Amino acid sequence: MNLLDSRTVMGDLGWIAYPKNGWEEIGEVDENYAPIHTYQVCKVMEQNQNNWLLTSWISNEGASRIFIELKFTLRDCNSLPGGLGTCKETFNMYYFESDDEDGRNIRENQYIKIDTIAADESFTELDLGDRVMKLNTEVRDVGPLTKKGFYLAFQDVGACIALVSVRVYYKKCPSVIRNLARFPDTITGADSSQLLEVSGVCVNHSVTDEAPKMHCSAEGEWLVPIGKCLCKAGYEEKNNTCQAPSPVSSVKKGKITKNSISLSWQEPDRPNGIILEYEIKYFEKDQETSYTIIKSKETAITADGLKPGSAYVFQIRARTAAGYGGFSRRFEFETSPVLAASSDQSQIPIIVVSVTVGVILLAVVIGFLLSGSCCDHGCGWASSLRAVAYPSLIWRCGYSKAKQDPEEEKMHFHNGHIKLPGVRTYIDPHTYEDPNQAVHEFAKEIEASCITIERVIGAGEFGEVCSGRLKLQGKREFPVAIKTLKVGYTEKQRRDFLGEASIMGQFDHPNIIHLEGVVTKSKPVMIVTEYMENGSLDTFLKKNDGQFTVIQLVGMLRGIASGMKYLSDMGYVHRDLAARNILINSNLVCKVSDFGLSRVLEDDPEAAYTTRGGKIPIRWTAPEAIAFRKFTSASDVWSYGIVMWEVMSYGERPYWEMTNQDVIKAVEEGYRLPSPMDCPAALYQLMLDCWQKDRNSRPKFDEIVSMLDKLIRNPSSLKTLVNASSRVSNLLVEHSPVGSGAYRSVGEWLEAIKMGRYTEIFMENGYSSMDSVAQVTLEDLRRLGVTLVGHQKKIMNSLQEMKVQLVNGMVPL
Repeated sequence: MNLLDSRTVMGDLGWIAYPKNGWEEIGEVDENYAPIHTYQVCKVMEQNQNNWLLTSWISNEGASRIFIELKFTLRDCNSLPGGLGTCKETFNMYYFESDDEDGRNIRENQYIKIDTIAADESFTELDLGDRVMKLNTEVRDVGPLTKKGFYLAFQDVGACIALVSVRVYYKKCPSVIRNLARFPDTITGADSSQLLEVSGVCVNHSVTDEAPKMHCSAEGEWLVPIGKCLCKAGYEEKNNTCQAPSPVSSVKKGKITKNSISLSWQEPDRPNGIILEYEIKYFEKDQETSYTIIKSKETAITADGLKPGSAYVFQIRARTAAGYGGFSRRFEFETSPVLAASSDQSQIPIIVVSVTVGVILLAVVIGFLLSGSCCDHGCGWASSLRAVAYPSLIWRCGYSKAKQDPEEEKMHFHNGHIKLPGVRTYIDPHTYEDPNQAVHEFAKEIEASCITIERVIGAGEFGEVCSGRLKLQGKREFPVAIKTLKVGYTEKQRRDFLGEASIMGQFDHPNIIHLEGVVTKSKPVMIVTEYMENGSLDTFLKKNDGQFTVIQLVGMLRGIASGMKYLSDMGYVHRDLAARNILINSNLVCKVSDFGLSRVLEDDPEAAYTTRGGKIPIRWTAPEAIAFRKFTSASDVWSYGIVMWEVMSYGERPYWEMTNQDVIKAVEEGYRLPSPMDCPAALYQLMLDCWQKDRNSRPKFDEIVSMLDKLIRNPSSLKTLVNASSRVSNLLVEHSPVGSGAYRSVGEWLEAIKMGRYTEIFMENGYSSMDSVAQVTLEDLRRLGVTLVGHQKKIMNSLQEMKVQLVNGMVPL
């Protein structure tokens, strides 16, 4: 709210000034003759000034932390001849809390001082004469407030001031819909570091999947979304809402007789679920009160029993499990007029229909008999005859009975796997004899014409990775990522390529990369997924070194843990969890990706051969998985601990330049990575828990999610950092080129840590040797002009390692 605005508040504000000859309420005009309303005081030539200006009572509207923005001008004391002894260039601001307006009568010493306000810009008499108004803006905050309102007071002690604007406001997180949950306007907390947990309410036609929550930061930003709602069966998510089917938009007339009209139509542009049936409403024109309803599971009907030569109006709507959509617009068609016809001609359609029905019945009977012979007595002459008679059909002996009852197949039998109702279990695509069956069971086939490839964004194991757009029928075009299978692939490569889609298509979670579908019926073969604007997490963190708050980093880690909990609950072991295999979108939501089956063992550039054969990403892999190839959710937890370390160190390479063999040896002997710089102690302890040698002692993913949630709800628990001595006691030695003897020059050192841009600055300021560099402090860096937080951290981290001067191995936990 604006208490005082020189251009908008014209009337008496009702503020009190005392003494009365101190602050004055002034109305004047600016250079454009627009009215200006200010409070001014200028008693600079008189000693011992104590002029107070008291506002009217201000309601805080439930906020516990408020902000005051002041705009004012202030006269330069040097421009006042003879006034230097008494003139001041500051004034004071106070407040007093009160539930009502009684606070006006209290004494000065009962007010609480907010701050002394000084001007960045002042004006002289010459400036004022030339209409140059140097306006100062200062903002202060007050909290926590415990009463319904407060007063502000301004004290002048001998300055020449004009208060032009006083604006009082509080911050709030605006109402928003996220993950199909509605979060209300939320006033921020009293503490500048406080996060308020807010529960969301599912939008109409949606239900809770995991209780939706978000956290309102002190700056009025929503952070760390948790949980989501899902559209009810038959509804589809669009623009953060769930809708039933859209109306049928295209209706075509078919055969028309004197007593019937045949119609056909297309499925709605947005069916939003499986169409269970259509409802067709029709009536004779101008007879709307008397209508007929037909229900059909097909997209065509014939309305008969109509009057010859009459106009009829038709409307159609679709029904899903969620209910009916809206009726289509009205379509008007007319029956044929009565025409003379011979009796022989009128019999022709009846004869044709009778013959057709007879042929169909005969085919059905033969098919039923042949099906029984095969399934009851084996696949002998009957299946051969069936193949000749019905070449377009594919028959699988021993499986047709399950196919006859879709519900039974869904509930009890799934390619040899027992499936319990309501329990989702990961199915290994390798168990399918035909990989094509697996991919088409778990992934939707997309027409290549629906995909527009825009540019190449990377190279994958099997071919290029591109960004592009996907336009599906009834949906808006949206961005996607496209993996392509290179030309000249082997059948094994095609199987392995599509195997990733067969895995990904089984997952549905906000922290798992979403599969849109595959292209297998044309070349190139493609896998289409949602597009993640910020790419891989490790690269993203390196580009934004030091740019995020701890809470934001913990939010990223919470998302990864939530995705891994989902995978673990489904019985899926990732085996290659690393920051490079996490994708991040524009909202800083992290999603687990990279579900290739062979790449983990054979083609990962981070992998190394083990004594038991095959390749494993050593730096991210648990000891038991390296030694015995024992991959479990517990080994994924070990990898998650490494990912935590990557995130908190902004994409630093685990174990730096140590060889894989040295890493294996050191970890086996009980050494662990040190805490990243400025890492909260609670997070580093969680990393150490993930790196327990006994896999049964490591936390489960659901426990990790719970722990991170507690940290997010209590940000003060993240303020305790790992101290330097603790870091030293756990340091890996020789993990990076540190130590004054490791470099021949300051320039070589800075180039090695990719900070070569500062070489000249260091040299010009006398830091010409590694011994002198080792004494540099954070304050020295700021003085040298190293102002970027990420660069400060990188240089100080390296300097800290220099001071450790440890050699030959690592220090155990």
